[in-house]
This record gives sequence, C-alpha cells and structure tokens, in this order.
Amino acid sequence: MKQQTSKPVESGNGRAPLTPKGEATRVRLLAAAEDVFGELGYDQASVSEITRRAGVAQGTFYLYFQSKKAIFSELVRQVGRDVRHAIQEAVRGIDDRMEMERKGFETFFEYVRAHPSIYRIVRQAEFVDRSAFRDYYESFAEGYVQGLKRASKKGQVRELDPEVVAWCLMGMGDLLGIRWILLRRDGKVPDKVIRTMMELVSGGISSSRANA
Repeated sequence: MKQQTSKPVESGNGRAPLTPKGEATRVRLLAAAEDVFGELGYDQASVSEITRRAGVAQGTFYLYFQSKKAIFSELVRQVGRDVRHAIQEAVRGIDDRMEMERKGFETFFEYVRAHPSIYRIVRQAEFVDRSAFRDYYESFAEGYVQGLKRASKKGQVRELDPEVVAWCLMGMGDLLGIRWILLRRDGKVPDKVIRTMMELVSGGISSSRANA
C-alpha cells in the first residue's frame, strides 16, 4: 500500500506519532493485511498470517494495532484515503468537469485493477465495522459533492442535487469496476466502456449537452 506522506502519523491504537522506521513497519502491516483480508476474508484472516507476510514478529503487531479488527478498520480508511488521493492528483490542473470525470473514473479503475481485493474488504466492512464502511463512502461522496458544486457555479454542469449526482456516479464506477475488472481475466476496462459511460455522464449532467 502506497504511503501518501512522510510526516509522522498516529498508530492504529492512538499512541504517539511513529518514527519513519515505525511508519514503514506500519505500512508493511497494512499492505500484508490488504492481501490477507482480500484472499481469506475477515473471519479466516489472522494476526499471525498478517505478521508472517509483513515479515515482522507477531508481538510487534500490537505496537501498532490493538487487534485484528483495529487493523481492518484502519485498512478500510487507508484505502479510502489512497484512492481519493490518487484521483485528486490525477485531476489536478484540469478545469473541464467532463474531463475530470473521465480522468477520475480511469484513475479509479487503475487503482482497483492494482488493488482488486478492496471490493471484498470494503463490503466486509459493512458487517465488521459499519462506521468505517460508512466513512469510506461518505468521505468519497463529500469531496465529489464539493467538486460538482464548483462545476455548477462555473456553469459546467446542470443544477441538479449534487449529493444525488455524486452517489449515482459513484455507483456507476463501482459496478463497472466489478463487471470489467473483477469479472474479466485481463482486468482492464475497455475504451468503449469508458466512452459509453462518458456519454451517459455527459448527457445526464453536462450543461452544454442540456442546452444543445
């Protein structure tokens, strides 16, 4: 799992900020947890298997996380932060909302292709830690809504309820990722899918298409 910042951060159990070396260990544990939870599911996953794959002693785990649930919850939140950061970086400097939508979807699909286990992990969160599950989607939607509001003020999108639009577009990306990444051997979203999706998005929310 890619770390987004070199600044010390709090460990999963709320202890003092980690040193760079400690943060590197924490990142390894989260990366191993992503693999283990994705492959085995929450119930079958174990702290011992996570530490084995991370290459650290089992006792070291508890310096960073209080329990299996604690690392699972942090993983869900970290995945959410990572995918949002990836999209934010990808669309940086783009002013046209439709181009931002295209690039955002493409970046999301690229992330899911590299981390296919996130679907299983996030869906399990509904039953393991509902607050982390809710935070994953609501944090994504919050940023989406703000972007749509800015685009509306610029006259780039129609005056529709931005929250409803955000969740509709999130659902579109979510299900297309399942269909063309999880259910295909090559795990790649074809260009024709992107084109068709953008026709629907543009036709539905673009102010220019509405006024045509």
